[in-house]
Amino acid sequence: MSDSTFQWAVIGPGAIAHRFADAVARLDGCRLHAVCGRDAHRAQQFADRWSAPGEPAVLAHTDPAVLLADPSIDGVYVATPHGQHYEPVLAALRAGKAVLCEKSLVPNQEMGRRLVEAARTHRSFLMEAVWTRFLPAYQELATWLRDGRLGALHGLQSSFCFPAPYDPDSRIFSPALAGGALLDVGIYNLTATRWVLQHALGEVPPLVDLQVRARLAPTGVDARLAVALDFGDGLVSQFHCAVDTFAPNTMQVLGAAGAIVLPETFWEATRLQWLPARGTAETIERPFEINGFENEIREAMRCARAGEIESPVVPHAETLAVLGWMDRIRALAGVRYPFDDDFPPPR
Repeated sequence: MSDSTFQWAVIGPGAIAHRFADAVARLDGCRLHAVCGRDAHRAQQFADRWSAPGEPAVLAHTDPAVLLADPSIDGVYVATPHGQHYEPVLAALRAGKAVLCEKSLVPNQEMGRRLVEAARTHRSFLMEAVWTRFLPAYQELATWLRDGRLGALHGLQSSFCFPAPYDPDSRIFSPALAGGALLDVGIYNLTATRWVLQHALGEVPPLVDLQVRARLAPTGVDARLAVALDFGDGLVSQFHCAVDTFAPNTMQVLGAAGAIVLPETFWEATRLQWLPARGTAETIERPFEINGFENEIREAMRCARAGEIESPVVPHAETLAVLGWMDRIRALAGVRYPFDDDFPPPR
């Protein structure tokens, strides 16, 4: 792949895809080339919205196969509901396109393992779009943790909850669409936990125990979860995630020397607070450059141009590890999806 303008395509022209397109439009060295959606009118509206004056119009498609056959496309951003990620991601990898896919990458670990295998087989870049890891605030958090500001790490507490109107056919509550709080929002609690552990300890210790308490929606998906991840020696990460509850949605990282707080919507933090056991509290601001998506897009393009198939920031092993945790949490909560039996874990 050359260093010429990187041509992106979007599959799934929903709200989050508009945020992606906005970042692409304001970044150097890339542009949006095409979009694919099941509804032709909606796809065309998206294409019209992001067609820039003086540049070729963004193409609108309803058939992913037609989009993926376009040799002009370098990378594909998959923004459909996560229950519908597997097929378009697999097709894009087989077509030799770089893939940036919204989280959760897929609903279970075996599906993820097969996509990673396809990326390796076809030498195609694949990254789960864990944009949180690329934010300036999280880079600062990593520095504080590596520098030992906390002293010994003792625990984490976080919440990601919002009350959603109950609709059994929606992507939030439908088992066929891999609904439930965990895959929709709880993944942020899990990946933030792993980020803290990796930078404070140098690695994620194996789980010693896992405790899960769940309230299920009438459709059988998790409407609310309380989870405790026990890593031994008193180090526990506790979190709530829910689609039927309001919460402050903060994260606290607790240590012997103080606490680090990411206030309000911790997954998109632009501010860090240091609350020392002794001394003066400190607050720092780390705003987005554009809208928060810019650095994950830059990383995907950097890796694809270098011929790499994964990013060191969100490597395949990391995505599979989080999927493995989510499989275990779902099993303890009693949540199953109709397609789980089609993707059993290897013996």
